[in-house]
Amino acid sequence: MADYLLDTGILIRHLRNRPGYRALMHRLAREGELIIASFTRLEIVQGMREHEREATFGLLDALQTHPLDAPTADLAGEIIRAWRMKGVAISGPDAVIAASALRCGATLVTTNPRHFPMKELPVVGVDEEGNPLREFPL
Repeated sequence: MADYLLDTGILIRHLRNRPGYRALMHRLAREGELIIASFTRLEIVQGMREHEREATFGLLDALQTHPLDAPTADLAGEIIRAWRMKGVAISGPDAVIAASALRCGATLVTTNPRHFPMKELPVVGVDEEGNPLREFPL
């Protein structure tokens, strides 16, 4: 059984009832634990519309949130630093999300797999219809 850390884009599409995303979430939940990074929670709450409050917090509270603790922050900083030395910019939010997935031992599920080039991080990209770009389980 695998655990999955969901990127912000996955949750946004699910909350906006995009075709295929409800089925994707159910499929992932059958395969393992669904987790989000604390920064993903922040991004979702800051972009929430007032009429979406109940549904948004219902979803967020149903998911395990990985905290931005010192080891996760340190790893995120190391990710940014290591990739900067290779000439590649990794954003702070993406580094926190990647570090959270690594610390949880989870596969990252994202609509933006190019944002996560770390070879040690298992990543599954998802298209706009909620279809994984490769098969589960990994």
